[in-house]
Amino acid sequence: MRNLLIFLLILGGIWWVRRALKRPRRGPGRDPRLNEPERVLACAHCGVHVPESEGVRDESGFYCCEGHRRLGNDGRGE
Repeated sequence: MRNLLIFLLILGGIWWVRRALKRPRRGPGRDPRLNEPERVLACAHCGVHVPESEGVRDESGFYCCEGHRRLGNDGRGE
């Protein structure tokens, strides 16, 4: 009975350590921007809303893809 209790305590300790290691770390070493939502902008050509990191930008506006950037603004605006 004593050996079973020790075995269960060891298993519980292993489970707790693995769970603690998988938890995301917060603190000065982490990039705070990872928790911020990303802006979603409308394509100046077709109006589709795209995350800013996936789109293409030039001096005339924001576009959902390179093809729409080449076609240009059709008057919908940003």
